Amino acid sequence: MDMGSQNPLKVLVVGGAGYIGSHVVYDLIRAGHDVAVADNLSTGMRAAVHPNARFYQADITRLEEITNVFSQEAKQGKKDGFEAPSSPIDVVMHFAAKLDVAESVDQPLQYYHNNVEGVRVLLDAMLLAQVKNIVFSSTAAVYGDPSVQEPIKEDTELTPINPYGASKLAAEQLIQWTASANDINYAILRYFNASGADDSLKIGLEKPKYTHLIPLAVRAALGLEDSLKIFGDDWPTHDGSCVRDYIHVSDLSYAHLLAADYLVQKQDSLLVNLGTEHGSSVKEIIAAVERLRLCPYQVVGRRQGDPAILIADAQKARHLLGWKAERTVNDIVESDMRYRLAADERSVLAWE
Repeated sequence: MDMGSQNPLKVLVVGGAGYIGSHVVYDLIRAGHDVAVADNLSTGMRAAVHPNARFYQADITRLEEITNVFSQEAKQGKKDGFEAPSSPIDVVMHFAAKLDVAESVDQPLQYYHNNVEGVRVLLDAMLLAQVKNIVFSSTAAVYGDPSVQEPIKEDTELTPINPYGASKLAAEQLIQWTASANDINYAILRYFNASGADDSLKIGLEKPKYTHLIPLAVRAALGLEDSLKIFGDDWPTHDGSCVRDYIHVSDLSYAHLLAADYLVQKQDSLLVNLGTEHGSSVKEIIAAVERLRLCPYQVVGRRQGDPAILIADAQKARHLLGWKAERTVNDIVESDMRYRLAADERSVLAWE
């Protein structure tokens, strides 16, 4: 996968201290882009931010804090051969959402405040700074529990079944309406299930409380969790466990670089799914982990807000961006396990 770019950009990554955001920052810098990161560190880690990225501790829901970031970046100009931009930033990338489905069911007000109001404030700040391009990290949760079982296309009916998915759909619509009224270009990228770690093993998924299946399974196999919980084994799937489309975080990250180039070069907008177009059940993920180590697990009741099957149709991303996922579920599991086994060989990322 070629990370090089013929068109270096100045990019602001909002939520760049989080899991996916930090991987995108690493890949942007590898590709020669000029990167600033804004994050309130409520769930992200300062230590996960690439040392060559400028960092601002700022809250996306506070207009004065975000406008200050744009103001400071306008003073920076572009360094090391970058031409001065007409606006302080070429492309904004948004990764600053709350994203725990179960938590969203318990705390819908907080999710709408952060995930919708935060996007409204960011768009307001972009308009004030005359920034014209935004890449938005969205989610397959906007589809809800589709009645169709084949891979999900972008025009599948949008019926989210939890506050997380509903808040992300509202944010998508807000971006689209604002873009239409103000000549902004957007790339809305609907992720399926991101997992894995960067090849450098310097960054991966680190959380005080894990909710993602693959790191939970790996941690159980390494003895860092008592056991993995399977939320129901009576779903209408081939083995009774939920089926998801798992995509390596580095494949996902690369799509953001392609999307940024698309916005700047084409001066047009797009909305695409990002997935492998292949589903794996919870039990199949356990089997992938057990290729490496035994994974203890227990079956518990279904979790509220979970659909049975979510698999992407990613043909549109292939057509518009020339992108496709390259890594397998086994690759994802192996990278996550290598990252956790390498913990003693690198500085432990401290929560701030």
